[in-house]
Amino acid sequence: MRRLPFRRLASLATLAVVGTAALGTTAACGADDAASGGSGPVTLRLGYFPNITHAPAVVGVEKGIFAEKLGNSAKLETKTFNAGPAAIEAVFSGALDATYIGPNPTVNAYSKSKGEAVRVVAGAASGGVALVVKPDITSVEQLRGKKIATPQLGNTQDVALRYWLKEKGLTTTKEGGGDVKVVPQENAQTVETFNSGAIDGAWVPEPFVSRLVNAGGKVLVDERDLWPDKKFVITNLIVSTKFLKAHPDVVKKLVEGQVAANEFVNTRPDESQQAISDHIGKITGKPLDVKLIKQAWPTLEFTNDPIASSLKTGLDHAVAVGLTQPVSLDGLYDLTYLNEVLKAQGKAEVTQP
Repeated sequence: MRRLPFRRLASLATLAVVGTAALGTTAACGADDAASGGSGPVTLRLGYFPNITHAPAVVGVEKGIFAEKLGNSAKLETKTFNAGPAAIEAVFSGALDATYIGPNPTVNAYSKSKGEAVRVVAGAASGGVALVVKPDITSVEQLRGKKIATPQLGNTQDVALRYWLKEKGLTTTKEGGGDVKVVPQENAQTVETFNSGAIDGAWVPEPFVSRLVNAGGKVLVDERDLWPDKKFVITNLIVSTKFLKAHPDVVKKLVEGQVAANEFVNTRPDESQQAISDHIGKITGKPLDVKLIKQAWPTLEFTNDPIASSLKTGLDHAVAVGLTQPVSLDGLYDLTYLNEVLKAQGKAEVTQP
C-alpha cells in the first residue's frame, strides 16, 4: 500500500518515552489477513499512547480486558506511539487497524484521506489540560511579552492556547512572534525550561500539568472551564475504514473492550492507577509515580462519548488562528456498535453526530 503523506497537526499529550515501543509481536502476514479477510486468523493491531489521557487503553491492555472481549474472534497485537502523526501513518500504511488518538490527528487523517481512511467508533477521555504559569502571573494581560510552551505547533493544545489568546485580544504568530511568544517544545522539556526561566508557562496535558504545579507553577486556566459542561475530547478511538468493513464483528468486540475498560477505570480507580504505573514501567523501564497519577486523575473524565461537538469546535478554532483549512467532518463518526453495546448493557446511548 502506498504510504500517504502526513505533515500537519501533531499529537496530543505524550510521556517522555524514547522511541516507539511495541507490546506483543508483529506478524508480517497480519496486515493482509486482517484487512483482506484472508484464510489466516484475523489480527487486530491496536495502537495507543502510554500516558494518563489514554488510561482506558492502557488499563484495557494491562488487565487483559481487550483480549478477553475479543476472545477467539481475533488475535490482539498492540503498539505504542509517542505522537499522533506516527500512529496515523501506521493506519495509512496498513500497519495498524485501530488506535486511540487525539482530536487533531483524527481530523487530519479524515481530511488527508478525503473522508476514506478512518472512522471514530467511541470516545475514551475528556479534560486533563491546563495553562500553568509562574506564580506572579495572575491575569491574561500579564502574559504580554511572555513565553508560553505548547507540545507542538498546530497540535490540540497549541490551537487551544492561540485561540484563547486571540479571544482575549492578544496576538501570536507561527514563528513565535506577536504579543505572546508561543514556544513549541516536547512535553518532557517543559519542567526543565520552566525551572530555568526559559518559559513562563505552558498549555499542556496531564501529567505535565501536575509536574509543573509541583515545580512551583500555578494553574491560570483549566481548559475544562472553556467548554460546555466542562467536557471536551482529549482521546477517542478510531478504526481503519477498511478493517471496519472487512471485520465488523471484531470492531464490535473492540468497542465492547473499550466500554469494559472505561467501566474498570471509573469503578476501580486505585487499581487502574497502579496498572497504568506498572504498564508504563514495562514500556519505558521506569514506572510513572502513582502519586502523580492520583494528582492528575480528578482533572480527567473517562467517557465512551467522543464529544463530537468539541472536535468540530476545535477544528473551527484551528481555522480561526490560521493553522488549518475548513473541512467537512460528515461521515467521520460511526457509533453504531458503541450504541449497540451500551443499549445491551442498559446504558444511555450516545447521539450520532
